Amino acid sequence: MNPRVQEITGSLIREIAAKKTPGCMDLGLGEPSLKPTMSFWANAIRETEKDGLRYTLNAGDAALREAIGAHYLYPGLTSAENVCVMTGSQEAVYVVIKTLLDPAKDELLLIEPAFPAYAKMAKLEGAAVHSVSMDPADGFAFDPERILAAVGEKTRLIVICSPCNPTARVITREAVHTMSEGLLARGGDPIYVLHDEIYLEQTFVDDAGHFAAIYPHTIVTNSLSKSNALTGLRLGWSIAPKEIAAAIVKTHAWVTSCASTFSQRVAMEIFNTPGALHEHAGWYRDQRLAVNDALAQSGLRYVPVEGSFYACVKLPEGTESIEAAHELADHHGVIAIPGIAFGESLEGWLRLSWVSPIDDVREGIKRIANYCQKDHSLR
Repeated sequence: MNPRVQEITGSLIREIAAKKTPGCMDLGLGEPSLKPTMSFWANAIRETEKDGLRYTLNAGDAALREAIGAHYLYPGLTSAENVCVMTGSQEAVYVVIKTLLDPAKDELLLIEPAFPAYAKMAKLEGAAVHSVSMDPADGFAFDPERILAAVGEKTRLIVICSPCNPTARVITREAVHTMSEGLLARGGDPIYVLHDEIYLEQTFVDDAGHFAAIYPHTIVTNSLSKSNALTGLRLGWSIAPKEIAAAIVKTHAWVTSCASTFSQRVAMEIFNTPGALHEHAGWYRDQRLAVNDALAQSGLRYVPVEGSFYACVKLPEGTESIEAAHELADHHGVIAIPGIAFGESLEGWLRLSWVSPIDDVREGIKRIANYCQKDHSLR
């Protein structure tokens, strides 16, 4: 067996989520609880009845790729040739890492706390991973100077998820500008930024930064999973400069040939419907306000919720997050993800997903607060 596969651990997130029992308050997996809009499916079914369900081009349906580029309008990234449609954003991230990193000499720079898939994908390819942690005293805000200081001679790709899973922080326009200037000033071979924007439609602040708007060596990944409650559709994409877009398509072609034709038809309906990508944005804004209120009343220390649908809360000093997560699941009826799943810098914290009905979220936060303020002190 490939030793790299044996060395990679399974998902701690899934391990804790699997402990859910009836009556548990589920603040675990990051999966929308809303229902999808079925008219998008109905139109796709009619097209399938008429034209069948054959392969598309490896890169995806040309009209869909054109629509994706035209929707985001990132400078120099607006044509179909910049877009590769893939089987969810997770494949898109993996294909970009596999395409860009030479395991013999390149290194991925990971901004932690971070979703664990990025590092595991790079390690699966044999590529070195270096991480730089954001400061918990500053609420894990993206610090461009700290990130630039971590860039080394072997750095080829920087991965930034903003809005962030797990911290819910959003990188600012000023931070993106500072990083872009610093990276361009280095000269030599370009250092690419992979900006994972899967939570783009759950942005709750006005000064969000987008690398693709100003930094020429940006690759964006995204999907319909979070914006339209379509995690099971498995439809995502990368948007990349033309000098590497063709190589991304080549890699994708050997990984999955092409994304689901039916899923692409559903996506085409969404991109052709004005406002459809933001159809759930109002619900998330309202839910966030209620969550912020519950967090403020709980007495827990928490990170500002600027985007995504997560919140991070601090455990009592000296508490191991994985121990707390198991105790909460086994004895308090709450599923919450241990911070250690997202890197050492988030040890001592829990990540909460707040997509469940708001009464369940409130009750889950209340139970965690009771554990931290009372039950934990009596152990």
